[in-house]
Amino acid sequence: MAYVTINAEGCKGCLLCIEYCPRESLGCAEGMNRRGVHPVEQIDPDRCTGCRICALVCPDVCIEVYRDAPSVPSEEK
Repeated sequence: MAYVTINAEGCKGCLLCIEYCPRESLGCAEGMNRRGVHPVEQIDPDRCTGCRICALVCPDVCIEVYRDAPSVPSEEK
C-alpha cells in the first residue's frame, strides 16, 4: 500500500493530479486553503498504488508519494 502527502497550502487547485490519477484516489478537500481554493486530498488511500503520476504532474511540487517497504522475512535461528 502507498500513501500520499499533499502540501495543502501550496496547492493552487489546478486539479491535474486528480485528472491523471489512474485509480481515482485523489479528490478536492471541502475546506479552503490560504489561496482561497479547495486543495487536493487523498480520498481513498486503499486505491493508491504509488505510481507517482500525481507527483509528476503537480506544477507546484506539492505531492509526495511513499510506498511501504516490502516485508523482510526474519532470519531463522
